[in-house]
Amino acid sequence: MSGQELWTVDEAEQIIRRHAGRKGALLPILNALQAAFGHVPGGVVPIVAEALNLSRAEVHGVVTFYHDLKTAPDDRPVVKLCRAEACQARGVGRIAPLLEADERIHVETVYCLGLCASGPAAMVGEAVFGRLDDAGARQLIDATAREAVR
Repeated sequence: MSGQELWTVDEAEQIIRRHAGRKGALLPILNALQAAFGHVPGGVVPIVAEALNLSRAEVHGVVTFYHDLKTAPDDRPVVKLCRAEACQARGVGRIAPLLEADERIHVETVYCLGLCASGPAAMVGEAVFGRLDDAGARQLIDATAREAVR
């Protein structure tokens, strides 16, 4: 990635204004910033803090506490891997190391994709995949990485 930022103060302030009047606005603002920019840039922390009358430390603490909020962009495709009890019972622990070891994808843990009877389950974009075994996990990795290159 080049050193150029992919966001502007004006864009950030527009997003903040849309949510600032809400009760408990911090998380909706941070989620909206991430949706718009692909991450929560460090430069928006003081802007959010000022808009919500919070300290920079409070905003930074929330950004770094929630694993769904990213402080830097990641160009790798995301595979959401279910780690809920049903998928645990169906062997997600066996396939997780395969997914996590591959540098071409970014694995995020989720705790239910609604495929409890078809676990272990994963999600890429809007597509869900169930009954994953070693071969299925490898196919998912390869297809996801290949699609990301296009």
